[in-house]
Amino acid sequence: MANTYKNSKVDLTTTNETTLYSCPASTTAIVKSIIVSEDSGNADTITLTISSGGSTFSIYKVKAVGANGTIELLIAPLVVQAEEGLKVTAATADRLHVVASYLEIT
Repeated sequence: MANTYKNSKVDLTTTNETTLYSCPASTTAIVKSIIVSEDSGNADTITLTISSGGSTFSIYKVKAVGANGTIELLIAPLVVQAEEGLKVTAATADRLHVVASYLEIT
């Protein structure tokens, strides 16, 4: 069994749902951190979901991010199983950056 630390980064340039992380087949991931940074000087909101087997589940629905602020979305590790995905959606384009840090176990 191999353990690999990784991160995924997205710049939310649209208000479309954007994939932050997709867990590969035959892999489990432990997401340790999801950091959101607002860099335009305007408060905004973000939505975080996890998709599994064709269903989507909300983790955060319209979470506020202050102007020029940074927030940590997780207070505990989040397990993401094979072929599940984390997706983020910004209320306004070109304001938010998101970084996820995780451990993949294969």
